[in-house]
Amino acid sequence: MIKSKPFVKKPKRGAPNRIVGEHYLRDDILCGSVACSECPELSTCLEPQPESLCELYQNDHYIIPDTNVLIHQIDVLTEPVFKNVIILQTVMEEMLHRNSPAYNRLREVLSNSDRHFYAFINEHHRDTFTKRQPGETPNDRNDRAIRNATKWYQKHLKLSAAAKHIEVLLLTNDRENLRKAEEEGISAFTFADYVKSMKKYPTLIDKLSQINVHSKNDGEEFLNSKEGYIYPEHLKLSVIQEGLKTGKITQGKFQASRENYLEGFVFVGGEDESDPKTIFIQGRKNLNRAVHGDVVAIKILPEEEWTCPSSLVLEDKTTNPEEVEDPENEHVLKKKKHKTVISGAVVGIIKRNWRSYCGILQPPSIKGQSIINFLFVPSERRIPKIRIQTRQAEKLLSQRIIVWIDNWRRDSKYPEGHYVKSLGEIGEKDTENQVLLVEHDIPHQPFSKAVLECLPKVPWIITEQDVAVRKDLRHIAICSVDPPGCTDIDDALHCRKLENGNLEVGVHIADVSHFIRPGTAIDIEAAMRGTTVYLVDKRIDMVPELLSSNLCSLRGNEERFAFTVIWEMTSEAKILRTSFFKSIIKSKAALTYAEAQMRIDDKSMNDEITVSLRLLNSLAKILKKQRVDNGALTLASTEIRFAMDSETHDPIDVEKKELKETNSMVEEFMLLANISTAKRILEEFPDCALLRRHPAPAISNFESLIKAAASKGFNIEVESGKALAESLDAAVLGDNLYFNTMLRMVATRCMAQALYFSSGMLPQSDYFHYGLAVPIYTHFTSPIRRYSDVIVHRLLAVAIGADVTYPDLVDKKKTQELCNNLNYRHKQAQYCGRASVNLYTHIFFKDKVVEEEGYILFIRENALQILLPRFGLECTLYLSSLNKENDQVAFEYDPEEPSQTASGIKLTQFDPVTIQLHIDKSNVQHQKTVLKLVKPYIPGFSVRSLSAEPPSKKCKTVNTS
Repeated sequence: MIKSKPFVKKPKRGAPNRIVGEHYLRDDILCGSVACSECPELSTCLEPQPESLCELYQNDHYIIPDTNVLIHQIDVLTEPVFKNVIILQTVMEEMLHRNSPAYNRLREVLSNSDRHFYAFINEHHRDTFTKRQPGETPNDRNDRAIRNATKWYQKHLKLSAAAKHIEVLLLTNDRENLRKAEEEGISAFTFADYVKSMKKYPTLIDKLSQINVHSKNDGEEFLNSKEGYIYPEHLKLSVIQEGLKTGKITQGKFQASRENYLEGFVFVGGEDESDPKTIFIQGRKNLNRAVHGDVVAIKILPEEEWTCPSSLVLEDKTTNPEEVEDPENEHVLKKKKHKTVISGAVVGIIKRNWRSYCGILQPPSIKGQSIINFLFVPSERRIPKIRIQTRQAEKLLSQRIIVWIDNWRRDSKYPEGHYVKSLGEIGEKDTENQVLLVEHDIPHQPFSKAVLECLPKVPWIITEQDVAVRKDLRHIAICSVDPPGCTDIDDALHCRKLENGNLEVGVHIADVSHFIRPGTAIDIEAAMRGTTVYLVDKRIDMVPELLSSNLCSLRGNEERFAFTVIWEMTSEAKILRTSFFKSIIKSKAALTYAEAQMRIDDKSMNDEITVSLRLLNSLAKILKKQRVDNGALTLASTEIRFAMDSETHDPIDVEKKELKETNSMVEEFMLLANISTAKRILEEFPDCALLRRHPAPAISNFESLIKAAASKGFNIEVESGKALAESLDAAVLGDNLYFNTMLRMVATRCMAQALYFSSGMLPQSDYFHYGLAVPIYTHFTSPIRRYSDVIVHRLLAVAIGADVTYPDLVDKKKTQELCNNLNYRHKQAQYCGRASVNLYTHIFFKDKVVEEEGYILFIRENALQILLPRFGLECTLYLSSLNKENDQVAFEYDPEEPSQTASGIKLTQFDPVTIQLHIDKSNVQHQKTVLKLVKPYIPGFSVRSLSAEPPSKKCKTVNTS
């Protein structure tokens, strides 16, 4: 081992301090080749190719891809056909900083021994270390380091009789690097040439990224013409940076509208999308090739050019996705002079956040023509169509596929991308579930071998050593209360009377952090996934099933490790003492909410578990009243439950979830445990505690709520959470029992999103949780399904002396980076869950016409948003199209009331209606619910009720197959 010695020269006062750091070099790093006899130890990674992969170079060889190849062509390189690939440390370090998703995919391949990918530590090898030269850019130095490592491999293998026939090829897409490699005698090719010569694998060409895919003999870049540009030129990064300094340019995250593809907002509050500072962007030229999720540079438009979001809901009228691009619609983009918001235009892209997108190919306009260029139609409406090349169109036209965006030129209406893989046939349930996961960026790959190796051996037993360091609570009557079918049981409770007349209340949480140690493969994977994702028919676990449904799950009559919080309380729920400790428990019963409620209500039952539940329930009611008195909000949302066919797993019935007292009972003690934990970890870690805050909404956010309540004669006070809660409690209509629930649903949509954060990154005044009306809050009670809770467990364990700390745990910046990912994963999991409910709702309504009672939840310029309480479903009833000449009935829209009027009938918010619903399957990708109005009856618009059909057809549900 060789190391360079540090040299420190003492400077004169005011002079720079010159320090030369240490860099350790080794001469015992193996080349990784099985055939090499020069390395002192036998390697088992790189093997000679069993067959010629490509016609370009048919001899035995290994390949060394440079950084750009690995970043942009990772979809090709991760194909199983690629083996015996040398990954240089230089390349891996560049990937980590430039493209973490590609880096994570590469790590998965490196961990799979069957792929024979070898990581070579060239930066610490004596013969391959490359020192940066004066005036040399970091990029040029890295390219030279890659070439030096390739030359070393070529020379090193020639020394071994068994390996001297093996060549080492450098694959690059950089022309200058290719030229220098050839001058230095290195066998080098462009990645595109190498793949195109793999004649046995023609489909790989489809997966080539369109970034730098030119061959050795290609000319300059495609875009030479200065005419026909559709979009303004993006500013250079140096110009953007100068504009940010002077304040002429603002940066933020772009979020495209879900209802109108020509609109979007830029959040200028960084990761915090609850920040009220948003800039409205409208129109193609102002959007300027920004894709949902990109970090963009924007300039504020002159005030006379400001506009506001349209109140229109854009209707997808295409019967097939091949109907071409949507024209710029002046009606959609019309300005509303009486009410505008700050508007801007995208002038540059700071960071692309492109990912995999699901969708289908748009069939060619000319049938039978042999073409390779196609438009890909994403299933996510906020993503533009993407131009791709494929030679598999005949097969792929009937399938859901995944595509990645590579670039977006000024002269192209749509971005360019490449095909990644197929998910399956369009319309199949398994395929559509896959689409949901990919579209919402849910990590759902099987757990890697490295992760599974972190799991404890089974059978798992509790040892005497475990008992010695934990409090033994196996004798206490603890039970869990959860939804039916729950197998990942995070929490359990107990309550018992003490000799002094007070009550002991315990919340026991699965001790997941015992099994997931910091920095391990399972810890890294759980941190990346962030949360368990719940779909209608399955869940995507954050941790392997052995932990989530077995060793960590607090199942009935099973001994388990827990993290316990105990309160001593009075019968009036006044907390006298709080303690935390690691424990061993044995739950005496795993109950559903209904089973627990039956025990509480059955006066003949007086066993330990039932008495405990009754005490908990009485205390929970007091705790809830205290929270509400402090200003906590009780909001509303629609939640439904599907009854599934046991064989087909199709939904056969749907009903709204009923909440019982026991739901509230469990919720109150989980809230109390989270609040108590938050206080404790903040005391110990004031600069790096992981907490959860809920910012107070801007007063302007409540405009829709205030207007909605006023339409029925109620005044909503929004100056504080307490005032809002009291106003909502008072807003009750005797003739519309569902009105208050709907009003609370509107209030829910006015709220900002709750966020995880690091305590050291914000002032304490920003810790407040608006919805719960508490000054400090965190998540402690669900570590099986939330990684945030795992970190909180680690913090709490250190605080009570039950574990030791580690650097990342007490680094506030690292904690905030983690929180940013957790906020994103939490939001995507929510969206994915809702999309799953929507998918199964469509399956339930398939081939049916259903007549149902509902309410008008929102009134738009051309539509009504209808709530169907029985199904927990919100659907759109279109009143008029954008082309008014085609409308048979003219509706008059009053945005102030708001209302829609036609033929003397006025429709206002929260009015009851009767509708007919069926599924329109004409668009194979975007099947949609179609509503028709039954009551109130509007001539020329409403339809006849199903009950008005002949007697043989009198039924609420009609099969139309």
